[in-house]
Amino acid sequence: MLPGLKSMIAWTIYITFAGAVFLLFLPTALSRWIALVTTTATLAMSLATFFRHDLDLAHFTTIVRVPWVPALGMNYHLAVDGISLTMVLVTSITAVSSVLFSWDVEQRPNEFFFWLLLVVGGSFGVFLSADLFLLFVFYELVIVPKYFLIAIWGSTNKEYGAMKLTLYSFFGGALVFIGIIAAYVSAGSLDLNELARFQFTPQLQSWAFPVLFVGFGVLAGIWPLHTWAPTGHVAAPTAGSMLLAGIVMKLGAYGGLRVAMNLFPQGFQMWSNWIAILAVIGIVYAAAVALRQRDLKFVIGYSSVSHMGFVLLGLATANLLGVSGAVLQMFSHGLIGALLFAVAGRMIYRRTQTRDLDELSLMDLNRALPFAAFAFVIASAASMGIPGFSGFAAEITILIGAWKTFPIAVWITGAGMVLVAAFTLRALKRSFFEGGSAALLGDVKSSPPLMTSPAERPIHLEPITLPEKLGAGLLIFATLAIGIYPKLLLDRIVPAVEAMRFLKTGS
Repeated sequence: MLPGLKSMIAWTIYITFAGAVFLLFLPTALSRWIALVTTTATLAMSLATFFRHDLDLAHFTTIVRVPWVPALGMNYHLAVDGISLTMVLVTSITAVSSVLFSWDVEQRPNEFFFWLLLVVGGSFGVFLSADLFLLFVFYELVIVPKYFLIAIWGSTNKEYGAMKLTLYSFFGGALVFIGIIAAYVSAGSLDLNELARFQFTPQLQSWAFPVLFVGFGVLAGIWPLHTWAPTGHVAAPTAGSMLLAGIVMKLGAYGGLRVAMNLFPQGFQMWSNWIAILAVIGIVYAAAVALRQRDLKFVIGYSSVSHMGFVLLGLATANLLGVSGAVLQMFSHGLIGALLFAVAGRMIYRRTQTRDLDELSLMDLNRALPFAAFAFVIASAASMGIPGFSGFAAEITILIGAWKTFPIAVWITGAGMVLVAAFTLRALKRSFFEGGSAALLGDVKSSPPLMTSPAERPIHLEPITLPEKLGAGLLIFATLAIGIYPKLLLDRIVPAVEAMRFLKTGS
């Protein structure tokens, strides 16, 4: 294989950061086009690498390795396997869609897309890093642009939401850093492949694993350290919510798998039951809370926490099916969560200036915004795990894997899935298909005075724009493609999971 072709996937990082730098110097009128060209280029590279047949997807294969800080053994070391390739692909898909849904951002667009591309570039870096310190640098790099995206362009207690997310992220990062130091001091290396072969003492693993896993788990929305997620999602602008749900929460789950579980397999065996317990609590608790929310974005925010619980449950199974399903769920929820937030934040809130389900139920939005209703129906079906969508393929794989290890957890999770269906259908009905009937029957307690009769509902809203349709279409196509043919991803994920160390240590 030609070296240039082998390292093509590494250019997703370079092009994204280059696009961010260009945004600081070029005219405002070009900002959206620079962001779109940048993210589209990364998607093209991701797809080109994804469909190559000469890559060793079973092993974390080096694509770039350059000395960085030789005195400390730090290298600029990038590598790729089936898991990281899958995560790079969902990152690039979500990035293109988030740019399209931000097409008419008017407030400081250059800066907006600059911070957006930094989040995307940092995420690419995390998924491709094979040096532990380099991974940590990229991981922390994502925190700063998240703060500015929410604090400047957000809504609904945006300063509080931005600060809460940042503080939780730094707390998780501090735990991760402690675990990295412990691994480096013990093994004398920061190379992830070398560390995965090093035999850490059981005593070290017993405390270093939970420190690392919880540190990464904060960003994955692990219960009870999940409260930043709904608050951050609600406060963020639409693209910010899409990136948080579609990419950033996956960084934590990926770190837990790639670093904590693979480096400290014995520690993972000691603590896997507790991970499963927290995952099941997160699934059921977040779904129950979502059922009581009146703000549509809060519903979707808690939905994200619930769905990330499936990822953690899959990881806790420590078997091939469960862990492969967890990676598939990371890809699937990245698409579905981004689509839900795009509809709620951009298509609905931007036009109606409300996310309150009681108020939305008066607006007959299925007639005023038929494409938004269509997209939300598709996203809701995918979120509930209806067959034919990626959510079904991921969740059924996780549950089969979990049945082998935690059969009781599967029964409890079943209750959570019923709650997921309940709050999703409730949000869908009240947002688009309730019309004015609830108000006319006196069911709405806090109806705005100007919307109390069907004739006065604002049914003439700005139509859905072409960029919004393209962004939604991309996400819908991806979730349908993987739902219909999950083998496309599983053929790349399964070999990489099989090579993981914790599977070989007797799960």
